[in-house]
Amino acid sequence: MAGYFAQIYIHLVFVVKYRRPLIDASWEDELYKYITGIIQGKNQWLIAINGMPDHVHILIGIRPSCCLSDLIREIKKASNAFIQEKGFCRTKFQWQAGYGAFSCRYSDIDDLVSYIKNQKERHRRKSFRSEFKEMLEVGKVEFEERYLEDWLGPKNTPHL
Repeated sequence: MAGYFAQIYIHLVFVVKYRRPLIDASWEDELYKYITGIIQGKNQWLIAINGMPDHVHILIGIRPSCCLSDLIREIKKASNAFIQEKGFCRTKFQWQAGYGAFSCRYSDIDDLVSYIKNQKERHRRKSFRSEFKEMLEVGKVEFEERYLEDWLGPKNTPHL
């Protein structure tokens, strides 16, 4: 019988539409548990999840058969509906179109878990804009500044 031998780890980042700070501390744990359930329900592994009021970081292990874009679409669609159904937001909640997805090595998992768990502390010193641009640069992801504006928000966006 043929098999596969793989370890695929992906660091995901997605943001609230217009980077509005809508994820409230009073319900973020419930949201993260719900997202965990989506990932596990798709037979993938959640390793870490955390974020800020305007964005979420998720570290997952995926099977080779997983279509990453389908998984992310399902996470965003289902969690958006969950937030609406629970009435967590006074205004309409939506995720911004797009996402960041960065592969990582097994040997980097512990550092990345720590990085994700310490998001709130990290953003006291560094804006999301600079954090995400650094992730793109370190990952050698080509980008054009003008296309980041909608996703990252204006340059003067506060440290969220």
